[in-house]
Amino acid sequence: MSAKLQNSVQPWLDPDDAPEITDEWIAEADLYKGDGLVRRGRPKAASRKLALTVRYDADIITAFKASGAGWQTRMNDALREWLKTHAQAQ
Repeated sequence: MSAKLQNSVQPWLDPDDAPEITDEWIAEADLYKGDGLVRRGRPKAASRKLALTVRYDADIITAFKASGAGWQTRMNDALREWLKTHAQAQ
């Protein structure tokens, strides 16, 4: 027999030797409501973000990055605040 076959996982043969069902195993199981799979993770945001490429002066980016993690969110908030005071009548 080759070395690979000797180290391969052996098939499970004894049904009395089934693994114990734990709370951790249940917590990771898929959850269904009716026929639909309930998705886990972060829920979809009410306001979706757009990915685009823009150019800013280096000093602006350096200042926001220096404020630590979450600098892009703070930059977004600063632009939103600017729009509140500079919005043009439509």
